[in-house]
Amino acid sequence: MSASEGISDARLNEEQLRRLLEVGRALVAELDVEAVLRRILETARDLTGARYAALGILDSDKRELERFVFVGIDEEMRRVIGPLPRGHGVLGELIRHPEPLRLRDVTQHPRSYGFPPGHPPMTTFLGVPISIRGEAYGNLYLTDKADGADFDERDQESALVLSEWAAIAIDNARLYEDVARRRADLERAVRGLEATATVARSVGFETDLERVLELIVKRGRALVDARSLLVLLAEGAVLRVVSSAGQIGAAAAHATLPLEGTLAGTVVTTGAAERVPSLADRVGHGLDPITDGAASALVVPLGFRGRARGVLVALDRSHGSPMFDADDEHLLTSFGASAAIAIATAQSVESERLRHSIRSSEAERKRWARELHDETLQELGALKLSLETALSGGRGDALKEATTAAVDQLQFSIESLQNLIAELRPAVLDQLGVTPAVEALVARRAATSGLDIEVRIDLADSSGRAPTRLHAEIENTLYRLVQEALTNAVKHAGAERAWVEIVEDDRHLTVTVRDDGSGFAREAPTAGFGLIGMRERVELVDGRLTIDSASGEGTTVRATLPVRRSGSDAPESQREAI
Repeated sequence: MSASEGISDARLNEEQLRRLLEVGRALVAELDVEAVLRRILETARDLTGARYAALGILDSDKRELERFVFVGIDEEMRRVIGPLPRGHGVLGELIRHPEPLRLRDVTQHPRSYGFPPGHPPMTTFLGVPISIRGEAYGNLYLTDKADGADFDERDQESALVLSEWAAIAIDNARLYEDVARRRADLERAVRGLEATATVARSVGFETDLERVLELIVKRGRALVDARSLLVLLAEGAVLRVVSSAGQIGAAAAHATLPLEGTLAGTVVTTGAAERVPSLADRVGHGLDPITDGAASALVVPLGFRGRARGVLVALDRSHGSPMFDADDEHLLTSFGASAAIAIATAQSVESERLRHSIRSSEAERKRWARELHDETLQELGALKLSLETALSGGRGDALKEATTAAVDQLQFSIESLQNLIAELRPAVLDQLGVTPAVEALVARRAATSGLDIEVRIDLADSSGRAPTRLHAEIENTLYRLVQEALTNAVKHAGAERAWVEIVEDDRHLTVTVRDDGSGFAREAPTAGFGLIGMRERVELVDGRLTIDSASGEGTTVRATLPVRRSGSDAPESQREAI
């Protein structure tokens, strides 16, 4: 019988019709399956006057009851009764024969097993099946009308109509839950892809290991909604916490774990992730120094090129159950693969930077040793010889002239040493910043070489306010680039004029030094011009260097550097991304 046919049946009075219509509207609007089931039972009791109502939900084989939802029996009586029915006896009759069943005395039915100890007495019985899209879903059971009367035809019609409303409402709610679950799965998958893509992008745009690690722990924690997440990297026979996010104590944030005999060490060795639903029940996990009272953990490897460099450890879900599920494990494992690449890349860049820095320092030492040997030491040697000659044979005016010449020579040597010291590390660069330092350098170079130099420096930021000091590493790079380019213009190019320009926009500094000297052919060796050192300096601060030169056409050195202000190791855009 359909819902519409049941409602139009003359055996249902006006009040029952109104109640069925009301509950039908309410049930169809309800999107929570549990709420639908409870509403069905309460409405069935009200419509039929039953004291007890229950809904049995069939298992996948349609042979037994998987769930049994009831009203009318309190929790204390429920505990006394014991296990819930599984669909044997009279309840099983509706499973085998899904048709309405009315009984005056349920205990007299041939399949009745009786009631367990503590069960309330029940006599009259009404049961109707619930089918969804032609498939058996379960049964609605009603027992004991409050007035002691039998369930009649009208009660059965009401229960049938309600069962069809219930089928529509349950199917609707299940579809909604399925859609919601699929949407949640898709959202988690998208979050996983976004987090993985973010870390992948960081390989191209961020090479500072500390910032890469910070990015990983924050994105990874959000990905699996963890209370806290830590990165542990292998160092010899231990795993050391190198970065963390979330609720982590000071001791855990700097802890070390042995590789041998710990769960984290096992993950590193095997390369397989481990989920621990209960840390309290997992004996010998060895994570105690970092758990900070966590109930569960998820440990995934940071694998790169066939070996694990460390692990990611997520502790407790932030919402709902603290346990991580298989989807969390899959997401964090995929994320860990990208994170491992980012960490390995940053470590390689850090090592290369150190090698570059050592090479640059050695080149600087050789250059200044050559300057001291070729100029200052030669001048002092000539001075010593002049004084020795005067002392051995000079008298009167001759000695006086030699002494005067020696004083002049000493003054010249002092000035040379002062210039050399200023070239090595001008005090004005530390005290006042790059603009005064470059201006002083240009003035000094113009005075000593006769080179005509025009200079333009514009470091005002986009807001028009006076800018704060640039980061010391950027200032030093700017100064050395200008210094080396002007030195080349004087010593190697024989230039008469040079132009120096330093301009800042929102994200970059552009340094240009141009001269009208002899230049050099593109295929000519450039090591003697200090160009290798210039390029390494620029690369160390994540900048780019271009050199445009041709024989007889002058040289243009142009570098683009990131804007980094004093007190910040990263550009604003990069800090926001983290």
